[in-house]
Amino acid sequence: MTDGDTAALVAGAAGRARNRAAPDEGFQAGDGGLTALVTSAAAGDSTAWNALVQRYAPLVHATCRRWRLDTADAADVSQTVWLRLVENLGRLREPQALPGWLRTTTVRECTRLYHARQRERPDDLAGYLARSPADESDPVDGRLIDDERDAALRAAVTELPERCQRLLGLLMRDPPASYTDISARLGMPCGAIGPTRARCLDRLRGSPTLQALLTDADPGDGQ
Repeated sequence: MTDGDTAALVAGAAGRARNRAAPDEGFQAGDGGLTALVTSAAAGDSTAWNALVQRYAPLVHATCRRWRLDTADAADVSQTVWLRLVENLGRLREPQALPGWLRTTTVRECTRLYHARQRERPDDLAGYLARSPADESDPVDGRLIDDERDAALRAAVTELPERCQRLLGLLMRDPPASYTDISARLGMPCGAIGPTRARCLDRLRGSPTLQALLTDADPGDGQ
């Protein structure tokens, strides 16, 4: 993904992440607080658990939509995914693997639900297989894929340090804030804005959430 692609994607996400209520603000760290959130949630901290759900629920929901689940089935899958996380959070080997674990588990549950539905309606197997999961070549499917990507990006932005979130949000406004304005708002020398932006975008590209989406692989599910 190029700097231009990442910048275009982050334009809306940075602002939404910055303006949204943030129960995880007390957990912010170099990795956006993900390690602290996972560790605290596994120890029974309800605030950390709620923050994880708020941060990654859109990613789970977008993955369900890509499988064309209706509202009720998507809610069932989402509930099951979070129950699975309750059962397995303490066994997750790497907190950074959580986004991939959630996506992989969601896909597994969508697949399981599909097979359960096929036992009820075996006659439409060929038709369903021909259209699921979403195909990027179809305009509607393309929107579903875009939704999933946008949800992953929003989660990835929340993994950035607050300073990066604020900087990217200011740079991606329409129109973008001037370097003079950014310098005054963030207390950052104008000459440091460009290099800091590049480092923030590098961290965004390396986000576990985006990597899970790009590789579409299980990074270690901890089960």
